[in-house]
Amino acid sequence: MRDPEDPGLYWTNPMAVHFSQVKVSNLICADHEGKVVEGRYAINRAGFVLHAAVHEQHQDIIAMCHAHTVHGTAFASLGKPLLPISQDACAFHEDHVVIGDEAGKVAVEVKGGNKVANAFKGVKAAIHQNHGLLTASRHSIDSAAFWFIALERCCQQQLMVEATGATPRLVPEDRARYSREHVGSDYIGWLHFQTIWNDLVATQPDMFD
Repeated sequence: MRDPEDPGLYWTNPMAVHFSQVKVSNLICADHEGKVVEGRYAINRAGFVLHAAVHEQHQDIIAMCHAHTVHGTAFASLGKPLLPISQDACAFHEDHVVIGDEAGKVAVEVKGGNKVANAFKGVKAAIHQNHGLLTASRHSIDSAAFWFIALERCCQQQLMVEATGATPRLVPEDRARYSREHVGSDYIGWLHFQTIWNDLVATQPDMFD
C-alpha cells in the first residue's frame, strides 16, 4: 500500500515470512527503486517490480493486492474474463481486465512491470494470464483486500460451473451493470471487509506487534 504521508513510498509484506507470521513490526517500507527505507527484511524483487509499476503509473491507487492463489491462478491460465454468472461476479462486470503481456514470465525487469501496470487502469481488478490475480483500490486497503478475496471466490465458482460441462445462464447486461453499481463500489468493498477485520482483531491480536 502507498504510504499515507509520503506517496513516493509504499509498504509491503517481507520476503521469506509466512503470511500467518506477518505483523506490523516486520512490514517493509520501500521506495520505487526497491530500496528498503524501513524494516529488517528483504523485499521480493518480482513483487516489487509489479507493485511499484502500478503505484507509479496510477497515482490514485492507494493499495494493491496480489497473490498466487489456487483458484485464481488456475483461472488465469485460461486467459479469459469472468462471466456474470452470479450477483457476486457482477461486482467485477466491466470492472476487470485480462492482461496477456508478460504472461507466465517472472516480473523481475522494470519493463515487464510497466507493461502489466499500463494495462491495469480504470478498473479494480485484473487477471494476469498464467500468473494470478491483482486487485487495487483508490479508497482503502480494506477495499483492495476484500475485492481480492471476492475475486478468488468468483474464479472458483466459474471453474466449478464450467466443470459441469453445462452452459451457465448469464445475468443480462443491464442487470449486471445495475448490480455492479450497487455492490461493486470501493465503499462496499471497504464495508464488507469490516467483518473480516473485526474477526482478525479478535482472533489474531499479535498481528499488531
